[in-house]
Amino acid sequence: MAAAVTAWRSGYRSVGRLICVRHLRSCSKVNLVRPVYPVNRSTFKLNHRHRLFRTTAVSSGQVVQFKLSDIGEGITEVTVKEWYVKEGDTVSQFDSICEVQSDKASVTITSRYDGVIKKLYYNLDDIALVGKPLVDIETDAIKDVSAEEDIVETPAVSHEEHTHQEIKGHKTQATPAVRRLAMENNIKLSEIVATGKDGRILKEDILNFIAKQTGAILPPSPQAEIIPPAPKSEFVPAAPKGQVPVISLPLSRPALVTEKDRTEPLKGFHKAMVKTMSAALKIPHFGYCDEIDLTQLAQLRNELKPVAETRGIKLSFMPFFIKAASLGLLHYPVLNSSVDENCQNITYKAAHNIGIAMDTQGGLVVPNVKNVQACSIFEIAAEINRLQTLGSTGQLGTKDLTGGTFTLSNIGTIGGTYTKPVILPPEVAIGAIGKMQVLPRFNAKGEVIRAQILNVSWSADHRIIDGATMARFSNLWKSYLENPASMLLDLK
Repeated sequence: MAAAVTAWRSGYRSVGRLICVRHLRSCSKVNLVRPVYPVNRSTFKLNHRHRLFRTTAVSSGQVVQFKLSDIGEGITEVTVKEWYVKEGDTVSQFDSICEVQSDKASVTITSRYDGVIKKLYYNLDDIALVGKPLVDIETDAIKDVSAEEDIVETPAVSHEEHTHQEIKGHKTQATPAVRRLAMENNIKLSEIVATGKDGRILKEDILNFIAKQTGAILPPSPQAEIIPPAPKSEFVPAAPKGQVPVISLPLSRPALVTEKDRTEPLKGFHKAMVKTMSAALKIPHFGYCDEIDLTQLAQLRNELKPVAETRGIKLSFMPFFIKAASLGLLHYPVLNSSVDENCQNITYKAAHNIGIAMDTQGGLVVPNVKNVQACSIFEIAAEINRLQTLGSTGQLGTKDLTGGTFTLSNIGTIGGTYTKPVILPPEVAIGAIGKMQVLPRFNAKGEVIRAQILNVSWSADHRIIDGATMARFSNLWKSYLENPASMLLDLK
C-alpha cells in the first residue's frame, strides 16, 4: 500500500487524479503498470474487489426504507390515522411524516432524513407493524440518527428545530404539524398566544384557540335508511244485510333496511379496553355507594368561576372532587396502592396521579392529573382543561395516559345516578360520580329545603381493602365536599 502511494507521488500525479482517494485507501493491493500510452490514457491492473474507480466519494439519490421504530410500552402495531406527506414531497429531518395511534396513545412519527418521499407503505386506518417499512425516502446522505428521534408524542412538540415564519413584521415559531393544523382551521398564527419555550406556538395553543371560538360538535351517528312499504288500497265488498262486515286488513310487512352488516377489527383505545377490562374482571370487586349534598360547594364554585375565567380557566366541580380525594388518600394510603400479579406484595404510591375517565370519539380514555397532592385547585382545573382539549381531538400522549394511581369517573355528565365502576389495574380503587339533582331534604331543624344532591359509587379490590376502610374514606371525602371550608385545614 505504501509503495503504491510513493509511486503515485513520484511519477503518476496526472494518473492519480482519476482515482478516488477513499477507494485507494480501501484497496488491499494496487499494482500500477508503466503506461503504454501517454500519461493521460493509462491502463491499470487491479487486484481488488473494486473493479472500477469512481470520482465521487458519496453516492447520491439513494432510496432508504424508513422503518417504524419501537414506540415502547410493549406496542407492536399501530393504526395510521393521518399522513402529513405524500409521494413526491420533500422532507427534512424532524418533519412530521404521519400520525399513528396505538392502544395507549397517539404519536407523531418524524423523519430521520432529508430527502424526497418515494413510497407510502400504508393507507389511512391500516395497521402498521413496528420494525417494518413505513415510507421510502430518496436521500443524498445517510446520517447516523438514533431511533428515538423518530417518535415525538403529539401534544408535546419538543424538537429543537423550529419553523420561522414572517407574519406582520415579527417571527413566529411553530413546527410543520402546528402550521398545518392552523392552516386547516383558517387560523393566523399571529393571532395565537404562544406558550412554548422561546415563544414557540404549540399544538395545544391552536386547540385552545379553537375551543374559545367554537364549541365541539360531534358528528351524527349513522342511521339505517328505512323504506316503509307503499300503502295499498284494497276493495272491500259490502256485507249482506244482517251480517257484521268483515274488514280485510293487509298483512304488515317489515321495514326494508338498505344497509348491510359490516365487520371491523378492534383498534386503538377499543382494543386496549378489551385487554384492560379482561384483566380487571379477575379482581374481586366490592361496591359502596353514598350521596353528597353539594349545596355549599355549588355556591363556592359560583363565586370562584369569574376569578378562574380571568385566568383563562374553566372551573368545574371535578377539581374539587379530585383534590378532596387526594386529601382522603393521605389518611388512607392503601387506596393509592397496587399489588403484584400474585398479590404477594403491595406498593404504596407516593404520588397521587388521579385519573379522570373521558368519553371521546376514539373510545374511553383515562388520562391522569399528576401529583395532585402538590397541586392547588386552580392548577388541577388548568390541567383538566388541557387534558379535555387533547382528548376531544385524540391527541393525548402516552405520558398523560400512563402512571395513574386512583381514578374518578364522572358518568353524571351523560346521565344516571348510580353505577358499578370497574377497577383499572394495577389500581385498587375507583369512584364513579352520578349527575347532580335538585331534591328536597330536611335540614337540622327538620325543615324541608332545596338541596343539590350528588351520588357516588365506589369499587375496591376486596383482596386488600375492606368495606370499613372504603366507607371511612368515602365519609372523609364527603365531609370535604359538603363543607368546603374544611379543606383549608388540610391544604398544603
